[in-house]
Amino acid sequence: MKTLLNVIWLVLSGFWLFLGYLAAGLLLCITIIGIPFGLAAFRIGLYALWPFGRTVVDKPGAGAASCVGNVLWLVLAGWWLALGHVVTGIALCVTIIGIPLGIANFKLIPVSLLPLGKDIVPTDQAYGRPGF
Repeated sequence: MKTLLNVIWLVLSGFWLFLGYLAAGLLLCITIIGIPFGLAAFRIGLYALWPFGRTVVDKPGAGAASCVGNVLWLVLAGWWLALGHVVTGIALCVTIIGIPLGIANFKLIPVSLLPLGKDIVPTDQAYGRPGF
């Protein structure tokens, strides 16, 4: 079921969201200071490309630097990317078949706003079960 949802997601919104994250990551990687933010954009972009079967969890060692970085991210790229998720989620919710995909898009908004200090892991690993 996850594979089917991921394929439908990829066609309807995942590829375009990935391109948005890729563009943001490339722009952020222009400067040395922006490289950690660009890497976060690439990481979230891959998550936005194929999200079902994976989830976002807090990193255990994230501290004050992640908090400061999240504020900078929010100003530089986060609100644009979150806006993309809102628009795409609303567009997907217009159709009955797109409602689960729209809800998944809305679930991506928090990580698009504040990505630092978060990690993307398989769903089985997030709940303490071995991934087999």
